[in-house]
Amino acid sequence: MNGGQSDRPLVIFGVGELAQLAYYYFTHDSSRRVAAFTVDRTHFRENQCMGLPVLAFDEVDTRYAPEEYDMFVALGYTRLNQVRAEKCLEAKSRGYRLATYVSSRSVTWPDLTIGENCFIMEGNVIQPFVRIGNNVIIWCGSLVSHHVEIDDNCFIAAHAVISGHVKIGAHSFIGINATLRDKITLGERTLLGAGALVTASTDENTAYLAASSQEAGVPSYRLQSLL
Repeated sequence: MNGGQSDRPLVIFGVGELAQLAYYYFTHDSSRRVAAFTVDRTHFRENQCMGLPVLAFDEVDTRYAPEEYDMFVALGYTRLNQVRAEKCLEAKSRGYRLATYVSSRSVTWPDLTIGENCFIMEGNVIQPFVRIGNNVIIWCGSLVSHHVEIDDNCFIAAHAVISGHVKIGAHSFIGINATLRDKITLGERTLLGAGALVTASTDENTAYLAASSQEAGVPSYRLQSLL
């Protein structure tokens, strides 16, 4: 497995929930030491997060030099991951190497190819012959089957099922409990809503939304005998 594995200390970009989770996972399930957080100056509100200093991004390299520290960009899927992708490029332009985290509580195999600034949470099963690009987040409990290719800047929410030989185009979002049949290709910037079932390849810039459950029209206490 590759993808920015290192023991160098870390600066996390962001102070939101994902940044706090990244701090916790890196601290408790990696050899990394998180040294600080950083945000754009326009979003600077507090000078500490999780008990560590927060610096404006335009000055972070004066205290945490890229020759000594790596960075992880902990932003979500806004604009189909475009915001996170842009910040990764900015961090690299400042000389930072981007860290990748793969949970020790996920199942992976030695041939896994994975890029930089990836975040693979616990409970995922990633089978052999999988390639994961740069800046990919896979939330907990998903199945990534054999010979799957996930391009750069994607976000896969919890409990997705991605069958064998699927290719996921860049900047795609796969919602909670979405299911992809085998041997299909998702075009770039495909959005799959929660519970979506996709059985054929998709074009670029398409969205698939599963129907929401409807209220049964019967009071819940009348159905309690079924529980």
